[in-house]
Amino acid sequence: MKRSRFTEEQVIAILKEQEAGMKTADVCRKHGVSEATFYKYKAKFGGMDVSDARKLKALEEENAKLKKLLDNAILKDIAAKKW
Repeated sequence: MKRSRFTEEQVIAILKEQEAGMKTADVCRKHGVSEATFYKYKAKFGGMDVSDARKLKALEEENAKLKKLLDNAILKDIAAKKW
């Protein structure tokens, strides 16, 4: 998965600029992102604070680890059965 150029804190700062009254096109031009990317960020991080974004990232990482453990357990269970 491709990494973002911006951290969660930077994305939230960009969104706050637009919420403060700057036009979306001006914010996008200033930070070098497309409007589609801006609206994708807004869908994911809109209304969040920096602490909320950090919690979200931690939960996503934990969820990924749990899915990996579950997949490994399922594969071991299937391999253990004698067909």
